Amino acid sequence: MTTLDERPKILVVDDEPTNLQVLRQILQGDYRLLFARDGEKALQLAADERPHLILLDVMMPGLNGLETCRRLKSGTTTRAIPVIFVTALSEASDESAGFDAGAVDYITKPVSPAVVRARVRTHLSLVRMDELQQTRLQIIQCLGRAAEYRDNETGLHVVRMSHYSRILALAAGLGEARAEEIMNAAPMHDIGKIGIPDAVLLKAGPLDETERSIMQEHVRMGAEILGEHDSPLLRMARSIALAHHEKYDGSGYPAGLAGEAIPIEARIVAIADVFDALTSVRPYKKAWTVDDAIALLQREKGRHFDPVLVDLFIDQLAAILEIKERYAEETVDVQLRPALAESGTC
Repeated sequence: MTTLDERPKILVVDDEPTNLQVLRQILQGDYRLLFARDGEKALQLAADERPHLILLDVMMPGLNGLETCRRLKSGTTTRAIPVIFVTALSEASDESAGFDAGAVDYITKPVSPAVVRARVRTHLSLVRMDELQQTRLQIIQCLGRAAEYRDNETGLHVVRMSHYSRILALAAGLGEARAEEIMNAAPMHDIGKIGIPDAVLLKAGPLDETERSIMQEHVRMGAEILGEHDSPLLRMARSIALAHHEKYDGSGYPAGLAGEAIPIEARIVAIADVFDALTSVRPYKKAWTVDDAIALLQREKGRHFDPVLVDLFIDQLAAILEIKERYAEETVDVQLRPALAESGTC
């Protein structure tokens, strides 16, 4: 029976056979190796084999290493592959040119086996971390959409409100990285609805007091589903799921938090969620006009919603409406669904 070789795959590119042999001796025990002696062959192998890492000589006849790297970084199937230059060029300007071309590291010749192994291990570790983060993100997006499908026909609500949340987070000065994190965690805000009985979740009319209490349990259920994790993204998702029904004046649930005691990511998502819910058609209601939805946000400043965040949301209304139009229920064709993977859902 053939054993599947799951060792990371490395493409080694150098026009000198001696240099290829040196790197083969250093790496062959731990990695699957591919070899190319020119830039054109390297581009072909990279596209066909999708190596985890590329070790690339700079000074090669024909297509040199710098141009090869630039082409790798411009290709849709190869741009994410990390490139380490292995070269005799050691001036600071040479390294700068390599980094400008898209390389992640620089190893000078003659190579040290210990240095080569350490650099390769480090960058492959970063690749695995990125893959793990992407997997976590995809799971969060898909679970969020699964929850939304229970009471929303298409699940596009989580796409729109996630983008609204990012816009508002940026306006609040949270920075690009945290805004992206909030956008990626927001789809899980109602994951706890998975645990709500259909008789309550899908009821066409108003909920009675008992049913309302059952419905409110979805926030605790969501927190329990997400659990306690070291991942910042999952911690953010749990915080949003648990606190997005808290109200600024302390009258919300489940903990009756007030003001800035409510995590800012939950305050942001609360505004984005309510605005999109109001302006969307649901089985039990028609869509509100944007003006009517904005009027409600203004009336609820300091009661339901953070007043500063409401003002910032209104300031960003042009960007909000652009997202609303881009992901409108009636304009998103089934053929466009795969593109939604890039926009905050699975």
